Amino acid sequence: MMKINMNLPNRLTVIRIILTPVFLFLFMADFIPFNNIFALIVFVVAALTDLADGKIARKRNIVTNFGKIADPIADKILSSAMLLGLMLLDMCSIWVILIVLTREFAVSAIRISAASQGLVIPANIYGKIKTVLQMVFSILVLLLFSVQGFLPFEIPYTSLIVNIMMWILAFVTLFSGIIYIKDSFKVIDFSQ
Repeated sequence: MMKINMNLPNRLTVIRIILTPVFLFLFMADFIPFNNIFALIVFVVAALTDLADGKIARKRNIVTNFGKIADPIADKILSSAMLLGLMLLDMCSIWVILIVLTREFAVSAIRISAASQGLVIPANIYGKIKTVLQMVFSILVLLLFSVQGFLPFEIPYTSLIVNIMMWILAFVTLFSGIIYIKDSFKVIDFSQ
């Protein structure tokens, strides 16, 4: 039997992937008291694994090709789960999701193409800003839903506030994707 040996940053990435369905279940489980608070806690823990894995990998000089590819994929899985949950609650336009997922699949296709040529193209600064913005907006939305659960009245314009944040996210996501695709043409031979 082959033993799989993973360093700590890669384990944190895998934990983030595993936490994603737990988060989405809690977020959608309105039959569980305080489900939004539990969803918020799980999401924050998952987001913290994203912050920690990169710092640990760079500090200990254990950056791996698996980490360079799996870390952004884990981010995409977590952020997509949040967007899908918001869409199911009618708090996010399907067009926002289409923009975000199209960018994510396009960037993943480029990463796979680069890998087939022996190249690894890590996330650029714009992709990192996009990821941070996704995490911050998601946490703000979850906080909003959590606070709403304790109030005897509805917070006005909740849907509008969430949609504005999601459209800002869509714009930043689209911009970061265009930059990533443009930069990839400098290093990848797309004729192969």
